[in-house]
Amino acid sequence: MTQASQVSSEPSRPFIAFIERAGKKIPDPVIIFMFLLFLVLGISGLVGGMEFQVVGGNGDLITHQVKSMFASENVRWMFDNAILTNWLSFGHGVLGVILVVMLGVGIAEHSGFLSVLIKRLGLKLNEKWLPMLLVFLGIMSSIATDAGYLVLIPLAGMLYAGVGKNPLIGMAAAFAGVSAGFSANLIPATPVDVIIGLNARIFAESQNVPFANAAGEALNPATMHYFFIVASTFMLAFLGAWVTKRFVAPRLDKMPYILPDDFNQNDFNVSEQEKKGLRVAGLGFLFSLACIAGFSFGPLAPYTNEAGRSVVPYMDNVILLIAMVFAITGMCFGYSTGKFKSLQDVVNAMVKQMNTFGYVLVLTFFSHNFLAILGFSGLGVYITYLGATGLSSLGLENYPIILIIGFILTTALINVFVGGLTSKWMLLGPIFIPMLYQVNPNMTPDIVSAAYRVADSSTNIITPLMTYAGVILAFMRKYKPDLSFGDVIAMMLPYSAAFLVVWTSLLVAFFTFNIPLGF
Repeated sequence: MTQASQVSSEPSRPFIAFIERAGKKIPDPVIIFMFLLFLVLGISGLVGGMEFQVVGGNGDLITHQVKSMFASENVRWMFDNAILTNWLSFGHGVLGVILVVMLGVGIAEHSGFLSVLIKRLGLKLNEKWLPMLLVFLGIMSSIATDAGYLVLIPLAGMLYAGVGKNPLIGMAAAFAGVSAGFSANLIPATPVDVIIGLNARIFAESQNVPFANAAGEALNPATMHYFFIVASTFMLAFLGAWVTKRFVAPRLDKMPYILPDDFNQNDFNVSEQEKKGLRVAGLGFLFSLACIAGFSFGPLAPYTNEAGRSVVPYMDNVILLIAMVFAITGMCFGYSTGKFKSLQDVVNAMVKQMNTFGYVLVLTFFSHNFLAILGFSGLGVYITYLGATGLSSLGLENYPIILIIGFILTTALINVFVGGLTSKWMLLGPIFIPMLYQVNPNMTPDIVSAAYRVADSSTNIITPLMTYAGVILAFMRKYKPDLSFGDVIAMMLPYSAAFLVVWTSLLVAFFTFNIPLGF
């Protein structure tokens, strides 16, 4: 896999070369949040004591004051809250919830269940439906990032080579599904749903923006986009297949390719032991659904509390229930195939998954403290006030669709230069969720965060800064050794453009016709 680091551009592609040069000069997101934290401290010292007025929910003017974080009591607040409140308990423990979800996914992933499931489904694909099903499988595999990139994409190349077609066609379709369809799925409460939803609630509540949809109904962070992402899954699968057949395949069919000496389609065959594991995992899946039903009609059944409000515990805990499904199916597969021989192996699988989250812990320490100080100092409200005033002065409060499209295009452009879904959301979410709501109350947190998902996913496949860019290039170079990342971007650009335009149109349709994004 030494080729993974050889990401380069052709001189004839100056725009791609510019993206690479600009991307290399942009610091790591952790460093960006370090800088922003100190920037907020400095600005608070300069404008501390300044007052400004914003319009409240009832139409009255509310006076706010920016606090200087250099005042003794505020310095004490930073030290007293930096570790527990600002970091570990930020947003009612959002970090802990994300980590718990990843424990369940980790068991399923490290047992081999997700990889084998992808292989099993991939090898059953009919040639006629190959492009659409590869995109669909890519979207579904986004629940386990590594399995999609490291299993499905090379498998797609072998499937196309096996029918005498350019392997890069299949790899492009799978890449489009895994990466560009990252924010779509048929499974609710995926890690992306949790990260986007829980943080959206934090960003909204920090500036007294109702965490509710346009109809005034309270949002569930884990499922507030579920109807939209289900519709997106099928739309992207059909659209990806059309782009493959209309633009990608005709071009790549003319491109020469080689089959490597070590090419062996049996590398992706599913063994009898793995087939048995899938059957047992299927039983485990049914058992986990029975457990969820038991909880939903038992201890987690809806009830009316002392205040007379209806409470639905199983919906409030849907994240844990989904994590339980992954854990049970993963354990069933692992034990039946021999991957797990004892409970210690299950523990090791969870530890492996947590090892990949070391960077997230570092990132969230600085980003959560930055956001906490931004809110406590009053600068967050002031930035929202300035942005909302500027947009309103342009008359955009009467054109919410323009606001949606403008935010999508802004995020999509930033995504080309700055990778990482979480880091960008932590940077853009706390600014745009309250700002766009202040401009137009129809720009509710679920609409803004859905727009972010569309933009972030659509341009993942045309940036050399994407985490797996080098790995994908290495896989493709097995069939065309002189392939550059400029060639890859040119190959994937039709997917990116089509996804961005049609996916944005789908979101605008949901918004225009008041279709709920989720439940």
